[in-house]
Amino acid sequence: MKKNLTFYICTFLSLLLIAVTFNQRSTPTVNKEIWAPPSGYATQWQWQLKSMPSYISGITIYDFDGEDAAASDVKNLKDRGARTICYISAGSWEDWRSDASSFPSSVKGKKLDGWAGEKWLDIRQLSILLPIMGKRMDVCKAKGFDAVEADNVDGYANNTGFPLTSNDQLVYNKVLAQLAHDRGMSIALKNDVDQLETLEPYFDFAINEECFAYNECGKYKPFVDAGKAVLNVEYKKTSVRCSRAKSLGISSMMKKLELDEWRKPCK
Repeated sequence: MKKNLTFYICTFLSLLLIAVTFNQRSTPTVNKEIWAPPSGYATQWQWQLKSMPSYISGITIYDFDGEDAAASDVKNLKDRGARTICYISAGSWEDWRSDASSFPSSVKGKKLDGWAGEKWLDIRQLSILLPIMGKRMDVCKAKGFDAVEADNVDGYANNTGFPLTSNDQLVYNKVLAQLAHDRGMSIALKNDVDQLETLEPYFDFAINEECFAYNECGKYKPFVDAGKAVLNVEYKKTSVRCSRAKSLGISSMMKKLELDEWRKPCK
């Protein structure tokens, strides 16, 4: 009887969590007092995932790995007047993460092309994934980060191994935004270009990879018009369009694919 009672309690709590999630997703709750990167072409930032970033004069925004970072890494940058963005993957399982064992096999799908040890997640399984993502954001908050970059939030447009729909992605992404806001942090919409207009009210800024290479930068107009920063990275020299970035109000820079310290920004 005790085992059955525990089962029913867990089932009830899972269903309650999903119900609350669905009720929240229809209305964005963006706290205007939460910090977000300033919009415009002149915004200078550093995106460094291979190692911990060092302060660079003139750069006041740093985006780096939330688990690899120590609270002291964040503090050292913030003591110099910088703001910090906490990178997590919200749409993929990574076998090197400390919480990798928290993901049951049922939520792990196909491998991400070109990324060893990484698999797509079944974002429909909210009762499993949301507590994990919430804990990751708790870590970001505890370390002193100002914002969150939730990566791989466009699984529905990829071969994940699951029949994900655009609506599945919208539901998941909106709830991720709510999780960040509940913790007093802003959150970036990472890529997911085809859902930009719908998701703009829920997110505080955008981070994009290669919108110039794929001729998609113009799609960020809803964010630009809303006064929200669009931070773009290009990996191929031939894709960089600084004059176009300036006209669009996008902050653009060139990076190596391994995302080490090297950067070449548009100025």
